[in-house]
Amino acid sequence: MNTLKIYPKDNVAVALEPLFKGDTVIVDTQHITLEDDIPSAHKFALTAIAKGDTVIKFENAIGHATDAISVGQWVHDHNLMTNVDTSRQYQYDFDASQVVFPGKSAKTFLGYARSNGKVGIRNHLAIIPTVFCANGPLNAIAKKAAEKYPPTPYFDGVLPLTHPYGCSQTGKDLEITARTLAGIINNANFGAVLIISLGCEINDLKTLKSYIGNYDEERVKYLVLQETDDEIEAGMALCDALYTSLAADRRTPEPYSKLHIALNCGGSDGFSGLTANKILGHVAEHFVSNGSTVSMTEVPEMFGAEHILMNRAKDEATFHKIVALIADYTHYFERYGEKVSDNPTQGNKAGGLSTIEEKSLGCIQKGGRCAITEVLSYGQPATQNGLVLISGPGNDLVGITGQIASGATLTVFTTGRGTPCGFAGPTFRLSSNSGLAKKKSGWIDFDSGTLLANQSTLYTVDLVENLIAMIVQTLEGMYKTRNEINGYYQMGFLRDGVTL
Repeated sequence: MNTLKIYPKDNVAVALEPLFKGDTVIVDTQHITLEDDIPSAHKFALTAIAKGDTVIKFENAIGHATDAISVGQWVHDHNLMTNVDTSRQYQYDFDASQVVFPGKSAKTFLGYARSNGKVGIRNHLAIIPTVFCANGPLNAIAKKAAEKYPPTPYFDGVLPLTHPYGCSQTGKDLEITARTLAGIINNANFGAVLIISLGCEINDLKTLKSYIGNYDEERVKYLVLQETDDEIEAGMALCDALYTSLAADRRTPEPYSKLHIALNCGGSDGFSGLTANKILGHVAEHFVSNGSTVSMTEVPEMFGAEHILMNRAKDEATFHKIVALIADYTHYFERYGEKVSDNPTQGNKAGGLSTIEEKSLGCIQKGGRCAITEVLSYGQPATQNGLVLISGPGNDLVGITGQIASGATLTVFTTGRGTPCGFAGPTFRLSSNSGLAKKKSGWIDFDSGTLLANQSTLYTVDLVENLIAMIVQTLEGMYKTRNEINGYYQMGFLRDGVTL
């Protein structure tokens, strides 16, 4: 099979390998002679499409033809333009039989139970600055602590998480930074946290503590650099105390309801919505039906597919929150004179994605048919099981940091173009195509491209079950993700305001 028509109503099909002008392909029972070379993961027309007519993929509009398109012709950004309408009005049309609700399950996983009721899947000593000025001493302390306290079967190592923020901020921008940092500090993957402050920054300890809330003083400690003579010695003394507190931690069986898995994608291509995101949607349904929380962000990559998400809202109040989520992001773009339709990127387009609608329709596949139970601001803690939408950008680093601040302990990340980055925790990465998995085996944890070789239902079920088994092994520490092996960790926050 070298082509795929995704849904019966689609008027384009996808090339599963490079196709060439003059080739004859069979789609359903139709013999089509190609009028252009069709790159792998790109689209070609199955019917004649008049100028101005709608192009359909995933049974939804992905834009309109800017010129007449004949059968067998390449369909891409040279003859296809977005239809996205940011003034669109919505109606709630919910069908409970078409969604997967949070369930209850006796399933458990081995995790680290914390005193606040949360459960981690790793046991790190994290060292986090309130402000970028502390990054240098922080790294020096972290290096010494890592040498003194190497990983053990019950300790995942010292994790320095620096960032370039914390000063010259004000208003909403400062609030976002403080709230996000507090969420990271409270993440259950950190058995203990050393917070390092300079002492004169705007995001000072008083500000930050107001967002952190109640905390275990044996597990969270503070160092103010300007108040100590030897910050390295003082930092190591605090690390000693923190390590003593977490060294006795052990994994215990914990219910799936304590899981929060972040779903995200980056460097998407034309296969992402067909393979990696599609099977991840089945994985999301599995965990949600067993009582877990899964979250999605990337609000700009919901435009053109937002109506589908809205009609999966568990009730009308949640529906209106999704409408507001979309409206708020529209206003955010307009405030800075930008257009939502400027997404996708040049890399996405080279990979076969032509418009924001096409990218979004593939992007939301990650959530499967899960009912949306909660809608959150950036970095706001999740409180509900089911599929949670979190306000955030398509930028991988910023978006995933927001999900981790909301409580996610594992990120499952799909990519078609490839990316090595890790975030503030384990990142399990799926490739949308086998070529990427083979070329970048040091980046990729799971090859979803094998779906392209056989589209049968049984094969899909087997692949999903294999993926779920690997994710459970990751949750329980038996499998280390590529970012963990490579030591790739980083975080970055949403900025929305002036720099003073």
